[in-house]
Amino acid sequence: MHASISELTTLRWDLATEIEHLSRHSFNAVSLWRTKLSDVGADVGRRLLQNAGIRVSSLQWAGGFTGSDGRSHIESIDDALEAIETAAAVGTRVLLVHTGCRGGHTLRHANRLLQGAFNVLAPAAYERGVTLAVKPFHHGAAVGCGFLTRLPTAIEWVERFEHPAVRLVLDLWQFGHDPGLLQSLFPQLVPLLALVQVADSHGAPTTDRERLPPGLGQLPLENLVAELIEFGYRGDIEFKLVGETVEAMGYDQVLRQARLTADRWARAVRLPATRQGDRTADGHRAIVGMHDLPAAIRGVG
Repeated sequence: MHASISELTTLRWDLATEIEHLSRHSFNAVSLWRTKLSDVGADVGRRLLQNAGIRVSSLQWAGGFTGSDGRSHIESIDDALEAIETAAAVGTRVLLVHTGCRGGHTLRHANRLLQGAFNVLAPAAYERGVTLAVKPFHHGAAVGCGFLTRLPTAIEWVERFEHPAVRLVLDLWQFGHDPGLLQSLFPQLVPLLALVQVADSHGAPTTDRERLPPGLGQLPLENLVAELIEFGYRGDIEFKLVGETVEAMGYDQVLRQARLTADRWARAVRLPATRQGDRTADGHRAIVGMHDLPAAIRGVG
């Protein structure tokens, strides 16, 4: 587990500037945006990040398999295959995938299109050591992004597809406004997670997509992150903070506040003693106890 920053948070900075400021605020992970990465290329980007000791938590994004973004189904698959190669080139195991919205299709046909795309993409991703992380969207913010707008439906889809290279992204900005429902899904959801994204809001998502720094909204993010860890989540926690508030604060202040938030969450997290000695899927001891968690969740060391 490491705290990471999405490049969409620092939208107007180039990669070199981001690296300088991430290092200054003790972040050692970043979620790369393909559009920005294309300015320098995957090889140069990876070299710059490696020299700074910063790894790539995820690459965003591929998808649009329903044709909702103007590309054909085949064009979207070809683009996703290219994104898989880029993810492998920059050294990340996680490629975010947006399904595309219904685009005039029935839900059954949209699911068929998604299934057909993943029949091609999942074996390719597995061969390159990349996980396809499908992102569900709350219906209030799903326009142009995805037709999987309910977490139970997304969970069911991934379980039914049943491939080791296919997992889910949980965006707490999308679903954290209903913590009771979300927490009831954790036992089934957490084993399927490749990534967790965080941002605050004052309620359910809307099309304005204002993603506030934690603490400036009303979502119980600290409690939700702690419970995810308690249920065994050991992946990255990405701060994806976007909108007028972020721009008004200034990127450096946003990074400073995200650093303080990650540190506070690390101090607050406690795992039950019964988890001592638990093993992860690859046989390593699970992170347990207060003495382990700060470095892990903060991305320090």
